[in-house]
Amino acid sequence: MEVKLGFGAVPKPQYVFISKESDHCWYMLAEDEKRIPIYERALTGVITEIEVNKKVETKFGPVEKNDLYILADKPYIIRSGTDSFFSKSLLLSLDTLTYKELYNPLTIAVSPGDSNVVFCKIYDPITYRSVGVSWDGHKELDWQALGQKVSLKINKIHNYNQDNNQSQSEASDNIKTPEPRDVFIAKTDTYLAQLNWTPEQGRDYLQQKYGKRSRLQLSDAEILDFIDYLKLQLTQNC
Repeated sequence: MEVKLGFGAVPKPQYVFISKESDHCWYMLAEDEKRIPIYERALTGVITEIEVNKKVETKFGPVEKNDLYILADKPYIIRSGTDSFFSKSLLLSLDTLTYKELYNPLTIAVSPGDSNVVFCKIYDPITYRSVGVSWDGHKELDWQALGQKVSLKINKIHNYNQDNNQSQSEASDNIKTPEPRDVFIAKTDTYLAQLNWTPEQGRDYLQQKYGKRSRLQLSDAEILDFIDYLKLQLTQNC
């Protein structure tokens, strides 16, 4: 990012907020607190950090927010309510992405829903493919636990060797081994894709076998058992 010399604005991150309006879904605030609409639907950059369940003082009192830090043409912080559909769809999408994908630029897009709802949708800016997520079983999800998991995942990547001036490709090749549970989830992603299972097939099997609708709800023993089952199916299909 080019550094401009001379007088200019204070170099601080630009906050971006979510709100469904007739012609836009997010906005910035001027120094006088006046809203500045952002008419573009998407922001592309590198995600560098996420803070979840952050207590923020507002004129209505303390509230909990999620802050997503993105480095683009300048640093941005997308702030959304912890219980909002935007935050929840953001966490579901980020949880789906691999470590390598999180190292690369991503496109964060607003997607208006019914009433005042705004969803988040993440795209690969190279392939234009969106990250698919499912809302099935979301009412049973522990959103706080999911938020902490995603936060650790992202912050771990971008804190690794932060004092070294490595290129992006060098850094991605030297990421520390992720936690075993993250590896297990990644393995199931691979095997499910090789078996061409749909998300519905996976959820149905988990419900029948373990009485759970999500891999996040499985114990370590159960997810290892699930991996063994998928490997067996692959062997039988060869």
